[in-house]
Amino acid sequence: MKKIILVASVLALTACTNSAKDVAKTATDPNACVNSGPQTPRDISMKEGTNPVTFEVAPSFSKMNLCNIHFHKNAENKGPEFSVFKGDSKTGGYACNKTETLTDKQLSAVSGACKGIRTGDTVEVHWVHTSCDIKPGPTLGACLAEDCKNPVLKVETQVFVLVNDPKAQNFDQFRYKEKVNGFHQAKMLPSRSGAVQFLGSTTGPKYNNQTCSPFKVNWSVSPKCNLLDINSLHKWCESNIFNEDHAHGVRKLVVDKRFLSPIK
Repeated sequence: MKKIILVASVLALTACTNSAKDVAKTATDPNACVNSGPQTPRDISMKEGTNPVTFEVAPSFSKMNLCNIHFHKNAENKGPEFSVFKGDSKTGGYACNKTETLTDKQLSAVSGACKGIRTGDTVEVHWVHTSCDIKPGPTLGACLAEDCKNPVLKVETQVFVLVNDPKAQNFDQFRYKEKVNGFHQAKMLPSRSGAVQFLGSTTGPKYNNQTCSPFKVNWSVSPKCNLLDINSLHKWCESNIFNEDHAHGVRKLVVDKRFLSPIK
């Protein structure tokens, strides 16, 4: 498994449009990110963006292969229902707005397999899709293949607040299922009604305005914050083909219009 992941990581690096030298240069060049392409995360209510780099628009996720599912502690993107600032640290980002209406029962403590989360926390879940003919697996390296080093990528995103409540949404309905019409798919995704579409990049705390992500990604971010039963997420962390068992860190919000694509 380690060898497979290593190969996937090498492929991921070769898929980058910037060379290692170019990426290293961004640490000292504040304008280098302009050439890296539009970046993510962003405030999805702000449509302005002047980054000139464009790339292929992805089809519907139903016409692509699901390659990875993972989640972040707090929302990386900022939206109408998740705009409570939690700081610039690796576990910062944004929390859902309306948590004061949660009951003591919903906020009662729960332990389980997912590390770094508790009831009342906000998480942003990413369902990553690729144009490559692959099998879903660990890390974003699973979204690439030896004969598909520059795929079209799309991330379907949903923000949740975690509650101890069996009446809330169950993560089991959103986990990987099987091939549907020839494409690897989740059982279903949260409603995509009102989702904001834009061109961006991969995220995570290793990137910032000086060290930009060179990956080019189509994003679909729901403006809603839904309730998710934390017990169901813990159950998913116990066993999933992506080897996910913890909340990932967040990248600081990108606000410089030079590094953002316009939202139409």
